[in-house]
Amino acid sequence: MEWYHALMIMLGTLFTLMLVGLPVAFAFLGVNLLGAWLFMGGEAGIAQLVRNSVGAISSFSLTPIPLFVMMGELLFHTGLAFRAISSIEQLITRLPGRLSVVSILGGTTFAALSGSTIANTAMMGSAMLPEMLKRGYHPTLAMGPIMAVGGIAMLIPPSALAVMLGSLAGVSISGLLVGGIIPGLLMAAGFLAYVILRSRKEEADQADENAQLDIGQPSRWQRWWPFFRDVVPLLGIFVAVVGCMLAGWASPTESAAIGVLASLIATLAYRTLTLKNLMVSLMETTKVSVIILFVLVASTGFSQQLSFSGATGGLLSLITDYELSAFWLTVGMLAIILIMGCVIDQVSMMMITLPFFMPLAAAAGIDPVWLGVMMLIAMELGLLTPPFGLLLMVMQGVVPKSIRLPQIYAAAVPFLLIEALVLVCILLLPWLATGLPGLMK
Repeated sequence: MEWYHALMIMLGTLFTLMLVGLPVAFAFLGVNLLGAWLFMGGEAGIAQLVRNSVGAISSFSLTPIPLFVMMGELLFHTGLAFRAISSIEQLITRLPGRLSVVSILGGTTFAALSGSTIANTAMMGSAMLPEMLKRGYHPTLAMGPIMAVGGIAMLIPPSALAVMLGSLAGVSISGLLVGGIIPGLLMAAGFLAYVILRSRKEEADQADENAQLDIGQPSRWQRWWPFFRDVVPLLGIFVAVVGCMLAGWASPTESAAIGVLASLIATLAYRTLTLKNLMVSLMETTKVSVIILFVLVASTGFSQQLSFSGATGGLLSLITDYELSAFWLTVGMLAIILIMGCVIDQVSMMMITLPFFMPLAAAAGIDPVWLGVMMLIAMELGLLTPPFGLLLMVMQGVVPKSIRLPQIYAAAVPFLLIEALVLVCILLLPWLATGLPGLMK
């Protein structure tokens, strides 16, 4: 069977299962079973698929995910997150869409300490989304910023994916981490600008104005006192997590555990922790974590079927058949990653493409740090690319049932365009990615 026949069978079956209304994870599972039977040797292939699925979620590196989700659930169900949100919102009195702005600033900060796109989105979604929807925010301004800043965790250090990319590709890990700072900040600035401009014409702005009218015009001390009371002590949680990682005292998993412990101490200090909300937090953490791990199993198995069938190798071979300049070769690599990002998880993309991309880049004289940063941005785009972006699925797991998947897609589109614009800027202006690593040298 030719590779393009296999690709048509896999994608055709997947889209058919989606069209008949099967949930995304189960659609992937159905295609994985078909692919294992056709391309991996029948029953033996299915047995291997089961072993691969277990291996996909048995990695110790996934442990921070439920721990960081637990941090968000504790702060959410004990009410501390709402108190912190209200306190920060009172300081931003002249900006429309205050909670959207807070979600971007808070998500960017959390991205700088978690390094996990999934945990970032799950935590911010659990902590902030219900309050934003309750206040009448448009779904685009409620879900979009949370999903968008979740992807920034892939760029701003500490980024686990950047470390993995550097290790697999033989590229300077410190160069990748430092090189992702400016692109990550550019994205955050773009998100803020879009939210502020969009909020001036949306219901969220009116909701904020109504809320402000309800509370009146507080004095400067009345605005700052809740911040010192409800926000500053909670910053110790983030300082503990970041400090332990930066000082080398703890691994990301250990730092995540420290974060959970600090959250528990905070809820006890504020006397908001009860047995009931503790059990609810544990239950919600379990639900979100199971959804995330199930999606990881499904997407990892799907990428393996594409690899065994020869479909991914066939797609990559199309690029090597043409003699391209370094610029257009880079564009071709990024295009492949963007296409693969629609259906394949980021780790699998790296495992499949790096053995082909890095020799091509070395032969063409392409700066590996520049290429690596752009690959991270392209993979970040894949997290939000319909129909199977991973962060879209994570958001689906935390939103109310009344919000449908097409609404989540629509919320992600404006922020996808901003990320694509940043990618184009890095492509045309390489110094945005290589400037800081160059200063290190």
